[in-house]
Amino acid sequence: MTAVRQRILVIDDEPQIHRFLGPALDAAGYEPLRADSGQEGLRGVALWSPDAVVLDLGLPDMDGKTVLEKARAFYDGPILILSARDREVEKIEALDRGANDYVEKPFGVGELLARLRAALRQSGKSPTPRGPIRAGDVEIDLEMRRVTRAGAFVKLSPREYEVLTRLALGHGKVLTHKDLLTAVWGPAHADDTQYLRVFIGQLRQKLEADPSAPTMLVTEPGVGYRFVGDDP
Repeated sequence: MTAVRQRILVIDDEPQIHRFLGPALDAAGYEPLRADSGQEGLRGVALWSPDAVVLDLGLPDMDGKTVLEKARAFYDGPILILSARDREVEKIEALDRGANDYVEKPFGVGELLARLRAALRQSGKSPTPRGPIRAGDVEIDLEMRRVTRAGAFVKLSPREYEVLTRLALGHGKVLTHKDLLTAVWGPAHADDTQYLRVFIGQLRQKLEADPSAPTMLVTEPGVGYRFVGDDP
């Protein structure tokens, strides 16, 4: 019996994107769906209820952020942004409007597929998984509120623990500075990015093998941070 494949809707007006991304998705075990404009994409989301959407910001009939906002009114699945726009404000605005992640053009198919897998895992997980979250020799036990590194207990302040677990529960999703600051310190501190840099620096000193070249608490320049853990 043939397994049902997850459907991925690609909304992009560039034929070459569909020419190489469609076969790549198919080879990875997904069913690719195609839309060439914002309106066609919104109809596709409503009609096909895809498992995830890959959305270009530069569409011929409307801005991709508008498509994102309209889709979020009725669709709660993962939406990954493709964008040739490298301005940080564009990325932040897309994430704040409900995108799960973004990939800059030109991009590697391997990276896009990895981001897609992470977004699909996140959408299928419960908000508070029972098992511990691991990244290398670091283990976060959410039930016990305990963090260990190579089996040894790591003492974290309540704020350090909150920042770490917020990132870890994102399952690879980039969280903007505003996301983290609002969640941990409250709306009054939404712009106090220096607070966040200090705490991320402290966490890296305690948890990373090389704090100057972090592999677990990774910076997305000008945007925020993501937690890179072991695959479940």
